This record gives sequence, structure tokens and C-alpha cells, in this order.
Amino acid sequence: MALSQSSALTMSQPDAAAKAARDKLLKDNNINPRTGLATDYLNHFNEAIMLLEMIPDMPECAEDFLSWRPLTYRQHFEASNLKARELTIEAYEQAEVALKAEFDRVIGSMRDILVAVSEGMRSTRQGTTRIRLATEAIGWIQPLLAMAGALIHGVSDGTDIDSIMES
Repeated sequence: MALSQSSALTMSQPDAAAKAARDKLLKDNNINPRTGLATDYLNHFNEAIMLLEMIPDMPECAEDFLSWRPLTYRQHFEASNLKARELTIEAYEQAEVALKAEFDRVIGSMRDILVAVSEGMRSTRQGTTRIRLATEAIGWIQPLLAMAGALIHGVSDGTDIDSIMES
């Protein structure tokens, strides 16, 4: 009995070492090893938010916002210059199904809001309407962005700062 327990223990050591090495590789490339997701993707949405935030003070930024296009996780990383983009895509594809589904749902909501706001801005040339759309959209997107960040970091509501900082 002791021999079989020892063999089982020895067999799991290479697996543990491989997992530790993979976790380090993921972490070194800004991918959360627990979730398989990377915060870099949120920069794509932060860009849209930044443009929306500029519209009240510089209405001409509406045109820059209108040129922004949503990208899927895969599209974002395929278009990036990150050296570990294939690893980032692979980790996402291997993420837990329920987590990835929830993450994609939140991202889809952000995308839908930004597309609707873009369509609204295209249908009007009135600066006050565009400013109002931009301001409202920021209020709708920021909580969703926080939710997406929490999912990336493996925390339930985004308020567990210690957990985020340890990721």
C-alpha cells in the first residue's frame, strides 16, 4: 500500500512542476493563471471610454469614437504586437467554460452599448445629444468593465483588492 501511494505521489510531482511552470509563464505574460484571462483585452474598451470622456470637452473626439470598432478577445490579441499573443489566446480558449461564458456575456453587453451609442451618435450631429450619449454610456460601461476585470482576476464582485493585487 505504501508503495502505491509513493508511486502516485511521484507521478504527480512532474504534473505539479509542469503546472507551476505554466502558471509562471502565464503570470509573466500578464495572464491570470487561475482564470486564463488577460487584462490587456480591457484596454480595448478603455480606449473607447477615454474617447467618450473627451467628447464633452472636445466634441470633435466624437469622430474618433465613431472610428472605434469592437474586437473579440481573439481578434484583439491576433492584431496585437504582444510576443505571447498565441499563449494569451490559447489560455482564453482553455479557460473554464462557465467563467468564459460569463466573461463573454459581460464583454458582449459592453460591445452592444458601445455599438448602440455609436449608432446614436451617427444619427445626430447635435453636439449636446452626442455629449449626453457619451456621458450616459460611460456610466453604463464602467460597472461592466469592473465586472470584466473581476472575472479576469477571479474575484466575484471586484471588491477584493487583495486578491486582485496577488494575481
